Amino acid sequence: MQTHFSPEQLKESAIERSNDILRACVHCGFCTATCPTYQILGDELDSPRGRIYLIKDMLENNRIPDDKTVTHIDRCLSCLACMSTCPSGVHYMHLIDHAREYVEEKYSRRWDDKAIRWLLATVLPYPERFRLSIYGAWMAKPFARLLPKKLRAMVEFAPKSLPPVSKNDKPQTFQAKTFQAKTFQAKTFQAKTFQAKTPKVKSKTSERPLKRVALMTGCAQRALNTEINDATIRILTRHGCDVVVAKGSGCCGALTHHMGKSDQARATAAKNINAWIKEMDGDGLDAIVINASGCGTTVKDYGHMFKNHPLEEDAKRIAAISKDISEVMGELGIEGASEQGQEVANMRVAYHSACSLQHGQQIKTLPKTLLQKVGFEVVEPKEPHLCCGSAGTYNLMQPELSKQLQERKTNHLKATNPDVIATGNIGCMMQIGSAIDVPTIHTIQLLDWATGGPKPRELNDVIPEEINIKPRDKTKELS
Repeated sequence: MQTHFSPEQLKESAIERSNDILRACVHCGFCTATCPTYQILGDELDSPRGRIYLIKDMLENNRIPDDKTVTHIDRCLSCLACMSTCPSGVHYMHLIDHAREYVEEKYSRRWDDKAIRWLLATVLPYPERFRLSIYGAWMAKPFARLLPKKLRAMVEFAPKSLPPVSKNDKPQTFQAKTFQAKTFQAKTFQAKTFQAKTPKVKSKTSERPLKRVALMTGCAQRALNTEINDATIRILTRHGCDVVVAKGSGCCGALTHHMGKSDQARATAAKNINAWIKEMDGDGLDAIVINASGCGTTVKDYGHMFKNHPLEEDAKRIAAISKDISEVMGELGIEGASEQGQEVANMRVAYHSACSLQHGQQIKTLPKTLLQKVGFEVVEPKEPHLCCGSAGTYNLMQPELSKQLQERKTNHLKATNPDVIATGNIGCMMQIGSAIDVPTIHTIQLLDWATGGPKPRELNDVIPEEINIKPRDKTKELS
């Protein structure tokens, strides 16, 4: 694509990056075939190619965004299916993020839209505030029909219950459990560019942990489902890892970043960078483990987010060792526990690949492979590349389009006749689980159970009664 930015405009790093991205586009239109909003609306301007034209015109002319441009940019899910499809390597994620930042800076939204965005940015990244907001939503549910559309969507989004606050999300270190010598044969990870320090030998025994990793505990997930982090800690320590919850770490910044609130996003991301760098330069880290794929896509892109920032080099170090939990388990090696074998073998798992995992991080088959390796029967729904409609705050900001995508996805999942649905992102879990009468849980919960952890409580009514296996004590698993 030919561009016409002035030399003065190209001095700005964001414009320079967007110019490179725009020039890579060859107008082929392959992206329209996998774009969820184009599939639903059939409008060229609601496809990546159409949005690229709108963004190019807006940025080149340095103009105030008009309502039409903002409408089509806001409708983008940032699912990144177009990036998996594009034969020219157009980095649409960086382009749409720049466009959102530009719109946030220059466009004057309606007061109610602005208020909703402020509310989401002020509440969702903070677990305690998020919990309080859910309590408020429960009180408002009887009056939901009287509320404005977007506020009604927020109230309806609230889950029916909340788990108690988990003590495991507080700063601490979980030591690796005793593991067999054969575990040392597992493939170890070292960043290609930034080599982590070797973990210190444990004082209690002569054994050395296979890895010392930091767990990103996140924000919304800590309020909505504490079992995901608990399961992650259990499975990692059982497989020979010391797991650190670093003091000061929290929200990755994705929620505000995708609303164009770049300063706020960088402020929360910087806390993570500082917390994890302290661990890297102290006892060392082999990986930063992330079990919410939307967060993982953002953390792996910290180097770009902090370009020309004082934290740029530290951000690159963090990005270099950031891993989805499925990647780490693939490196460690995983085998099913014999006592869970029959239960697991009887279970049909429909795997929903979160967009941020399959498109954002290009991790497509590994979670399915791990589930199959421990004994589950794994099936995949029709149109696995299409978004479920969650997309961060999309289901709250664009409830009508989100609902259409939710129905499309859940219909495909129902058609597989699963016992349980597994996915790697809390947003997808909430979106799908609220619209289907099938247990919807995180992939790591199934892997934890299959390798010796407790059975997820969501599955208590799924396994036939004649298969009677003594339950494990969850408190002992986390001790």
